[in-house]
Amino acid sequence: MHVNRPDAAGGDPAYRSPTWSKNRRPPRFWTRAVPGLARHIVTTMPWVTLVVGCASGTFVLAVMAHFAGDSPLNQNDVRVTFLPAVAALAFVPHLHFRPIIQTTPVPTWIAPAGQTLLALPVLAFTGWVQLRLLDSTLPARSVGHLPAVGPLVTQLTGWSLLTVALATCCDRTRYAALSGAIAGLASLAIIAITSFTSALSRHLQAPPATPQAAILAWDLIATAALALIGLAVRDRWSRYLRRRLP
Repeated sequence: MHVNRPDAAGGDPAYRSPTWSKNRRPPRFWTRAVPGLARHIVTTMPWVTLVVGCASGTFVLAVMAHFAGDSPLNQNDVRVTFLPAVAALAFVPHLHFRPIIQTTPVPTWIAPAGQTLLALPVLAFTGWVQLRLLDSTLPARSVGHLPAVGPLVTQLTGWSLLTVALATCCDRTRYAALSGAIAGLASLAIIAITSFTSALSRHLQAPPATPQAAILAWDLIATAALALIGLAVRDRWSRYLRRRLP
């Protein structure tokens, strides 16, 4: 039997969902919840995987810079040594205990978003160190003739966001336990295809593409990856907001 619900017009709150209604949350809910959420995000963060991935590539580049001699490094060396950090990033936005977290009165996207935000400074520091190692091998007289690093930074950013997008999409499938490995391999495969396919590399990598064209192309890819991340981490609370009455 269908029963008219007074809360449809904002009336009797007794008919509203006791779990998901904002009016039913205790006072100062977020003030009390944020410390616990922050502790959960930090403790579930795969720090070892991320640090090892970033440090391994940087160590290899440091060894190459040490033995470079009169042969300076180039941007392709930075691209190759940054790949371990990109692969490690695939293991970051993983939501642990999703069935349990979906029953809590907080958005499920907070955990993967918080973990990704914690990983960004580590990746930024890794990229900065690698660029400094690249500059240390270049002769001083060529400072005014260095290739633009804007396309390189934009490309590395696009790689990272694309990896996060693949990881968040895999995390919403039945293969969530293997989302990091699947996303890491998929992102490396996509990077290899875009780097070694001439039809794509002439638009995505400078040279042969112009710096402005490469930056624009990777900006579009990064924007699409951000949109895909937003769709992948969305909450499905609409099924809880409805209450069926006999």
